[in-house]
Amino acid sequence: MSTEVSKCIADGRLLNKGSKIIANNEEIDLRVLFSVILQGKWPIMVITALFAISSVFFALMQPNIYRSDVLLAPASEAQGGGLGEFASQFGGLASIAGVNLGGKGVINKTQMAIEVMKSRKFATEFIQKHNLLADLMAADKWDISQDKLIYNPNLYNDKTNTWVREIKAPFKPKPSMQEAFNVFTKAVTVNLSKDSGMVTVSVDHVSPSAAQQWATWLVQDINRMMKDRDVAEANSSTQFLNKQIALTNVADIKTILYKLIEQQAKTIMLAEVRDEYIFKTIDPAIVPEVKTKPKRALICILGTIFGFMLGLIIVLVRYYVKGR
Repeated sequence: MSTEVSKCIADGRLLNKGSKIIANNEEIDLRVLFSVILQGKWPIMVITALFAISSVFFALMQPNIYRSDVLLAPASEAQGGGLGEFASQFGGLASIAGVNLGGKGVINKTQMAIEVMKSRKFATEFIQKHNLLADLMAADKWDISQDKLIYNPNLYNDKTNTWVREIKAPFKPKPSMQEAFNVFTKAVTVNLSKDSGMVTVSVDHVSPSAAQQWATWLVQDINRMMKDRDVAEANSSTQFLNKQIALTNVADIKTILYKLIEQQAKTIMLAEVRDEYIFKTIDPAIVPEVKTKPKRALICILGTIFGFMLGLIIVLVRYYVKGR
């Protein structure tokens, strides 16, 4: 028994001694580390200063970006009433006629409008309709005194309205709609709040006036496009239903078809009298007075920190390589 106790005591002393050795080694390593850093303080300071100065110049070279937001609420659906009473009974007949009775499989019009705004087709038509290609692809700065865009002379000559950028095939001096769409999706964002159901359309641009104007046009164009779609669909359905009425002699079927035609007439009437067809503007877009980005102070801080870390790594790696 005494032998086992003696062995345990010896093992404990050995363990304590090993812990002291490890602690001493860690202390020595830390001392060496700080010594290496202290010896390489000048390279670290120089690298940090270079990155700090470079980040300042980089931040100052970035143009101010302004954001204009418009808050929208989905327009209330006023087409449901009469259809709901017989949609379950005659949904098959209506679907043959191409008439939407608002069943479970119906896609929400608000969500559809949002997806349309994000689509390449809508963006292309929007850019071409309002002649925004130069403002989107070549705008460099904004002259606050004249409220005028300044274009990059290496890309676009605004005096002759010609593109002068030098680029390799298959691209051309004038940007394609695919290029424009990629830039457009970064400048325009559409967000739907799941809690409130509100939709926010945001536009970022170097010109605050352009940002406000684009946001306003986006709402107007999506309302007009969705309205034209529903009117065209209602007119087509009405023509089909009138043909079916002429082909049948069954009074009950004729009654149903006339009710469907009545609903299409209501759709057309509501579309004609309602400018804000899909979205109602709750808070219109305004010309922003304060820039959204860049965050110049943050850029300078991150650049300085990165420079310090890089200098530290270089000094430690150099010491390690020399030590080997």
